[in-house]
Amino acid sequence: MEIITIEKKKKGLEVLSNKEDGKLQTHMNACVHCGLCANSCVYYNAMPEARFIPATKVELVSSIYRRYQTFSGKFFPSLVGARSLDDEAANEMVDLLFGACTLCGRCVTHCSIGVDISYVVKKGREMLSAMDMIPETLQSTIDAALESGNNMSIPKEEFVETLEWLEEDLQFEVNDDEAKIHLDEEGKDILYTLNPREPKFFPLSISAMAKVFHAAKESWTLSTKMYDITNYAYYSGNYKEAAVITQRLYDEVERLGAKSCVLAECGHGSRAFRWEGPNYLKKTYPFDVFTSVELLASYIREGRLKVDPAKITQKVSLHDPCNLARSGGIWKEQRYILNACVSDFVEMTPHGNDNICCGGGGGQLAMSEYNDRRMAIGKIKADQIKASGAEIIATPCHNCVDQLTQLNVTYKLGIKIMTLGEIVADAIVLENEESN
Repeated sequence: MEIITIEKKKKGLEVLSNKEDGKLQTHMNACVHCGLCANSCVYYNAMPEARFIPATKVELVSSIYRRYQTFSGKFFPSLVGARSLDDEAANEMVDLLFGACTLCGRCVTHCSIGVDISYVVKKGREMLSAMDMIPETLQSTIDAALESGNNMSIPKEEFVETLEWLEEDLQFEVNDDEAKIHLDEEGKDILYTLNPREPKFFPLSISAMAKVFHAAKESWTLSTKMYDITNYAYYSGNYKEAAVITQRLYDEVERLGAKSCVLAECGHGSRAFRWEGPNYLKKTYPFDVFTSVELLASYIREGRLKVDPAKITQKVSLHDPCNLARSGGIWKEQRYILNACVSDFVEMTPHGNDNICCGGGGGQLAMSEYNDRRMAIGKIKADQIKASGAEIIATPCHNCVDQLTQLNVTYKLGIKIMTLGEIVADAIVLENEESN
């Protein structure tokens, strides 16, 4: 059966035909295929085959570009390694660009001439999206968000009920009946967001941030209409769908009149809304946008929270989410937080901007088709965790939490995995504790 119809092929090639996309042409042409990027890639390190080298993925997209967009490729394709976009090429693109890349960007930082390999891979994904060749499980996650307002399809009633019992627990924990989880309140300083996996599977993450906000005396609210910070269309390459999801959160910040939108602990969600969102919508935001990591650091730095590192005595290490640290520039803040909140913080090697991907990014957690590969590349992170000797791994990203949780079981790491919000909440010294 023909996979690539003439119409689909035309749509895919249109992605490469944009003459204004100088960045794509520059980075495809700049790659000299030296292979130095190989050792930076978790896929190649876990499965050392030439097809998993990042430069191979660049060449796959470049060869199709040459075939249809250059004179030599059109008339002498075999001489310049130009490749036709046929069923075989399209299937290979799906396998390598979706199934063998987390878009972690580590290869970019290690490239001797600065080729933005992630950008080329995302262009390839954009082509596949135009041809309706997004992996089914990834698209189903996007469809859930488009249809229900969150990627877990949590009904509003269930969400509200979860928050109501979390509020009761919060009041008991802080010994204050006035402690609230504010819902749909207008004119607050902050509209806070969530990863839907929090109300579904990790409600204690919500409790932790609610405790933080209470202790900091923050003016904040959650929306029951649009709280989902994730945007898996960023991964699929369907930027029209990405724009729809972005616009919904933008509209909710405006509707509630919040001064700022604070992005929950989600690496790709933070990047998609904060940095890519204005490009999707073709406009700047009239409100401030920043991450909960930055907010937590500012609370401690400004004295709005009192924390006691003696409350957390276990050895703690940090996993940096790729989209937050390497692609977002946020890596000092989480270290400031941990040094203030725990007694024994140790770094992994390597860390920060050079941190090794856990294997859950790039949409991999949503694509069950590639579970075996995902767990294979995750062994590199598992070995790194073992070498750290840490008892607790902190990470400010729920995708990373999910992946590390599975690695914990599969590779018998025996660790506890916590968000930064949970770490800070455990270290807080409340006013009533001080008086006692």
